[in-house]
Amino acid sequence: MKVPINWLKEYVDITIPLDELARKLTMAGFEVSDIITIGGWQNVVVAQVKAINPHPNADKLRLPTLDIGGEEITVVCGAPNLALGDKVVFAKVGAVMTDAHTGKKETLKAARIRGVESCGMVCSERELGLSDAHEGIMVLPADAPAGMALDEYMGDVVFDFELTPNRADCLSVIGIARETAALTGQTVHLPDTSYEEKGEAIEGQITIDIQAPDLCPRYSAGLVKNVTIAESPAWMKQRLTAAGLRPINNLVDVTNYVMLEYGQPLHSFDYDRIRGKKIIVRRASDYEPFTTLDGNQRELNSGMLVISDVMGAVAVAGVMGGANSEVTEKTTSILLEAANFNARSIHYTGRTLGIPSEACMRYERGISRELTRIALKRAVQLLVELGGGEAAQGILDEYPEKLDRKPVMISETEVKRCLGIGYSAGEITGALEALGCECQPADSEGRIMVTAPYWRTDLNITVDFIEEVARVIGYDRIPMTLIGEPIPAIDVPPVIGVKRDIVRRLAGFGMQEVFTYTLTSFDMIRRISTAPVDESVLVKVSNPMTADQEYLRPSLRMNVLAAVESNRRYEDGGIRLFEAGKVFIRQPDDLPDEHEMLCGVIAGVSKARSWHGEGEPSDFYDAKGMVEGLLAKWGIIAVFEKSADKGLHVSRQAAVTIDGTPVGVIGEVHPAVLARFDIDEPVYLFEIDVAALLPFTSGLRKCTPLPRFPSVIRDMALIIDTGVTHRQVTDIVKKFSLVSDVEIFDVYAGKQVPDGKKSMAYRLIYQSADHTLTDKEVNKVQEQILRVLTKEFSAELRG
Repeated sequence: MKVPINWLKEYVDITIPLDELARKLTMAGFEVSDIITIGGWQNVVVAQVKAINPHPNADKLRLPTLDIGGEEITVVCGAPNLALGDKVVFAKVGAVMTDAHTGKKETLKAARIRGVESCGMVCSERELGLSDAHEGIMVLPADAPAGMALDEYMGDVVFDFELTPNRADCLSVIGIARETAALTGQTVHLPDTSYEEKGEAIEGQITIDIQAPDLCPRYSAGLVKNVTIAESPAWMKQRLTAAGLRPINNLVDVTNYVMLEYGQPLHSFDYDRIRGKKIIVRRASDYEPFTTLDGNQRELNSGMLVISDVMGAVAVAGVMGGANSEVTEKTTSILLEAANFNARSIHYTGRTLGIPSEACMRYERGISRELTRIALKRAVQLLVELGGGEAAQGILDEYPEKLDRKPVMISETEVKRCLGIGYSAGEITGALEALGCECQPADSEGRIMVTAPYWRTDLNITVDFIEEVARVIGYDRIPMTLIGEPIPAIDVPPVIGVKRDIVRRLAGFGMQEVFTYTLTSFDMIRRISTAPVDESVLVKVSNPMTADQEYLRPSLRMNVLAAVESNRRYEDGGIRLFEAGKVFIRQPDDLPDEHEMLCGVIAGVSKARSWHGEGEPSDFYDAKGMVEGLLAKWGIIAVFEKSADKGLHVSRQAAVTIDGTPVGVIGEVHPAVLARFDIDEPVYLFEIDVAALLPFTSGLRKCTPLPRFPSVIRDMALIIDTGVTHRQVTDIVKKFSLVSDVEIFDVYAGKQVPDGKKSMAYRLIYQSADHTLTDKEVNKVQEQILRVLTKEFSAELRG
């Protein structure tokens, strides 16, 4: 929001230096992000045209004589709008001007033009850097004093504000004036909005029907006839330009001017093009076509609000007018609209149609309903003044449900409790009344009944007013107080501690942590599994910002797989990513379950290419090794069992269990899932439920002393049914006390093995804690193992 200081001074006296004012406003929550100086002209003055003579050698050039303040000078000028008696801008030799043709800055020199010497020039707005207009010279108001430096007459300073979304009232010059007055102890001077009503009563010339009061609680309209569309006066164009808007004509400029002045958007219709002389405020129909002012045909829906006449829509409410009611140069009768529209409705409509605007921005932040009538009267007054029109008697003001301002109780005790510093009732009242609040003593205990001014829609509860007290008195005046006691130590929840350990360990393994959004879409959820989505467990956001952020994520998989897809666009090496964070599962009769999960993915080469040779591709065992290495931190030995995860390859996955408790899963991502993410290479995934892992990470660890006696190694090759798993075999072998470890080193199925059978070769390590084993002892145990395996699985020794 850009606020020209000269415009601001119209409503409030500024008695402190501008840099101090900028500091005060910034400290009060209105950040002045930039201070822009307009002007800086040297050797440029106001001049009056005293005489105009023809150029002796050129028909299109003339020789005006200018009064530049006690001195007259004659120059050459070719502007078609040069007129006797006009106040104009004259640049002397040495002035730095903008070349109207090249746009470059140049120092003005004396020049001989078609035989006549010209020591200076009469300037256009473009040459002064004010606008792009250069068809004619700039004409100043008649009261501009000849000889005054233009920098003194027209120079200005502009404050560029970065405003917070809750302060819609300060998207206006008057809003900033109110804050300036409160902070500097001044009084706000509001503009006079009175005007002469010459026309017929408006009630017989137009009617208003609000059919959607929930989306339009108030609609005001005024009528001005016999208007002349013309150029706006210089003072208005200058203010609009300084505020960042381009002047167009007196009608458009008046609506923009009042919007910047009061913060209330307005719209103008060609009254003669309103069919049936009736304004209907209604919801649009689904698929309703409508052509806006920019010539684009748009498709509306029932979530949007339109302004309509008896034949059809004439404007998209609060967003853009229609081509069928547009004001043109032939327009003579203007119907002015000032309405209050629902903020969410305008936000939705503007975003859906892709039409951002200054009006949209103000409606989205919430505008006071009381502004419509005030701003409308100001607009009618200016239009009558600048357009020579005749205002109809009265204005129409449909306000079905008036909004009462409810008082709030505030006390000295409550202020001290919230701010940590005490203020007297007088100080509290003074600060709030400076902002326009109405304050009445409630009792003898220092309590005050406070009613917010109509323009402050953000003040609703006690703490809102307490914040205003601190803001006006000054945050910088609140003394710093050291904490009197040591800050209490906060115990980190065990699950968070385990999560931190996981992150550090995986990072040490060379994996990269990613952080992704907790919000996702139904499409992303659908992608991660070949099974239908169970919608009963999904947590849907009631008011999502965008369509791709409708749900809280039920898994981390979609995010890490999307990260693989994104990373693969930029590199073709190994990818090792993980995320540790919350997932959300809906509970039938309770709040959603927030679960800490870990999900990691491995793709591409597992070892970089080196002088040893090409890099090796990642596989299932890389993911398995990550999980085993991670669990080894707590001395946990996991068991990997058969699983049936619908998001993983049918035969290349395993459930991770600890003491019979499932804690996760590993496997190759299902090809159908990879295709949905446009990934054309194998990806290996591991997923751990951190909460399920937690019980196994606590408690004392037992240390086993190094063995004192040598081990004995024996191999055993078995012919066994193909349905028997490695886990089943090792579970039996490990039950024998002298077996310290067992490893599988070969699996074979082929010609030398009967159908339905496979060969599994194991290496058994025997060791005793109290003596050296003999061959006889080892052979005995080996035979016992074979007998049990034969009994359980019909196993045979392979010859």
